[in-house]
Amino acid sequence: MPPSADTALPQPAASNTLRDAFAQRFDAWALARHPAGGSTRLTHRNVYILPTRTGWFFALLLLVLLVLSINYQLNLGYLLTFLLAGSAMMAMHVTHNNLRGLQLTARPPEGLLHQGQSARLGLLLQGGARDRWGLALRPAGTQATPPASQKKARRKASSPPYPWAYADCARNSETSLTLSWTPPRRGLLAWPLLTVESYYPLGVWTAWSRWQPQIELLVLPAAEHPAPPLPPARPTPGNGPALARGGGETDGVRAYRTGDSLRHVLWKKFARSDELISRDTAQPKARAELWLDFATLPVQLDTEARLSRLCAWVLAADRTGTPYGLQLGGQQIRPATGAAHRAACLRLLALHPGPLLQPRSGAAPRVKS
Repeated sequence: MPPSADTALPQPAASNTLRDAFAQRFDAWALARHPAGGSTRLTHRNVYILPTRTGWFFALLLLVLLVLSINYQLNLGYLLTFLLAGSAMMAMHVTHNNLRGLQLTARPPEGLLHQGQSARLGLLLQGGARDRWGLALRPAGTQATPPASQKKARRKASSPPYPWAYADCARNSETSLTLSWTPPRRGLLAWPLLTVESYYPLGVWTAWSRWQPQIELLVLPAAEHPAPPLPPARPTPGNGPALARGGGETDGVRAYRTGDSLRHVLWKKFARSDELISRDTAQPKARAELWLDFATLPVQLDTEARLSRLCAWVLAADRTGTPYGLQLGGQQIRPATGAAHRAACLRLLALHPGPLLQPRSGAAPRVKS
C-alpha cells in the first residue's frame, strides 16, 4: 500500500533540518575564518565557489558531448566540448575574482529603529583595482512570519528570505547600497549576518562569502499607534527664594522694592547696614512635572504593551517640547528636554529586561547582554 500523505510529510522536514544543521556548521566554520569588524576585504580565504544548478546541467551536457564525440569520432565534437569546458574553467576564475578584493563597510541605519519596522541598513562597496559586476547582497535569515490569518493557508510554506540587493562597482570607485532588514526583537542587537554572492559572468558558478559586521543596533520598542494622550503633569514643590532664618523675625528676605509695605521692612537690619530689606512672605510656587511611569499603566497591559505606550509618549512629549521624566522599575530619569534626554529614555526602554517576543525562524541577530 502506498504511503499516505501524512506519513510522507516528516521526510522533507527531516531533510530541511539536516540542511539547516549543515548550513549552521558551515557558517560557524566560515565566520571563524572571517573576523567580524566594521569593515572587511574579501580574500581567497573567505570567498567560496561552487557550480550552480545551471552549472551542473552544463557539466552533464559536456559529458554527453564528450561521449558522443568519442563514439562517433567527431573532431568538431571534441573541439566544441573542450572549448566549452575551457570557457567554464575561465568563468570560474572570473567569478571568484569578481568578489576577491572587494571592500565592504557597514553603516548604522539613520534615525530611530523600532521593533517590527523595516530598517534600511547601509553598505559602502569599494571595487579596488577591477570592475565588479552583478554583486548580490542580503541579510541572512528569513523575513517575519505571515499573520495568523495566513498561517493556516501557508502551513507548509516557510518564511521567504530577505530580497537580494544588486549593485555594480566600477574600478577605483565607491558604491552605496541599502539593505532591507526587520529586527526580530528589541534591545541591543548585532548587525545581521551578511551574504555576498556573484554569478558573473556565465551563471554556471556561484561565489559567495559570509560576514558579520561588528556594529551594534539599538532596537526600540514598537511605538503604540494610535497612543492615548499624555498623562497629566504632577504638581511638585518649586524652587522658591533663598530662605534666611535667624532671630525668629522672618521666613525669608529680599531687597526692598518700590511699593512694598513699610510693615514688611526689617528696620533692625536697616539700622545695622543702612540697606532696606523687606520680609518675603510669598510661598515657593508649585511646579508641574510630566512623569511617564511604567507602574501607573493599566494592569491589563503586558510588559511589551506598556513599553510600546511609554515609547510613544516619550516621542510625543519630545515633539511638544514638554519637560518629562521616565520611571521604569527601580530606574529613574529626571524631567528634562532635548535630543540627549530623549535618547537616554528610549535606550532605557529598549534595554528593559522584560519578556521579549519570540525570534523568527532562521538566523537572527544576537542580543547583547
